[in-house]
Amino acid sequence: MDALLEPFDFAFFRNGLMVATLAGALCGLVGTFVVLRSMSYIGHGLSHAIFGGFAASSLIGVNYLLGAGVWGVASALAIGAVTRRRPIGSDAAIGVITTASFAIGLVLGDVFRGPQQSFDAALFGSILGVSGGDVLSVAGVTVGAAVVVFFGYRRLLFSTFDPDVAGVSGINTARLDALLMLVLATSILVTMQVVGATLLAATLVIPATVARMLTNSFSRMLWLSTAIGALCGFVGMMASYHLDWKSGPTIVLVGTALFVVSLLVSGRRGLSRVAHVGHVG
Repeated sequence: MDALLEPFDFAFFRNGLMVATLAGALCGLVGTFVVLRSMSYIGHGLSHAIFGGFAASSLIGVNYLLGAGVWGVASALAIGAVTRRRPIGSDAAIGVITTASFAIGLVLGDVFRGPQQSFDAALFGSILGVSGGDVLSVAGVTVGAAVVVFFGYRRLLFSTFDPDVAGVSGINTARLDALLMLVLATSILVTMQVVGATLLAATLVIPATVARMLTNSFSRMLWLSTAIGALCGFVGMMASYHLDWKSGPTIVLVGTALFVVSLLVSGRRGLSRVAHVGHVG
């Protein structure tokens, strides 16, 4: 038991554990809409796009939360506009926007070689370097996302499963989509340090996919995905310490293990639910 509790003696681990748990819950909550709206590719691309803002903010000496935040919000709104208007295939447009932003970040990283360690942390995560302020930032965004979902529950439910009828019924779906993209971009921004841009999409998709395999109820899927994300963050951090593995990949592997177990338990019924993500009771 003493060996199990040993990491709690270190302040850096306690901060990392709190951030990982909160970030997992946040990604699980937001990931529900990512999965149900078939936005997995957007989540993946946006996590890479924000890296461009991180690099640009480092280059001009602006706080990375501010610089990457503005960049991420701009990318999110651009993606949202593309997916609504579809002047070309949405997947192609999203690919252009996000990969171009990511490439800009890599080039700026080469030009501005000073904070190379910070670039690596943005790409692959550096959870053990988080501070008390980082914990508060993730906690604040988590609470904010929960408030948005709580007060916008019915509109989000309606626009997620039947956006055309929702628009006819008086719901401003464009504004709601923009709000959701803003929440997604902010969530990705504050959780990037946990698992990094390269693995962040997995933390958004896996908890919600597991929850979808276990339930056919939208409300249950919301809290179940949030709980699964938090569990993955907590268990992943504990396992990474005792196994001496990198925390980000370990958190993702814990989620993957839960996915495999859920697949074995739910069988074809679970696969059918995932295949028909737009039909939730």
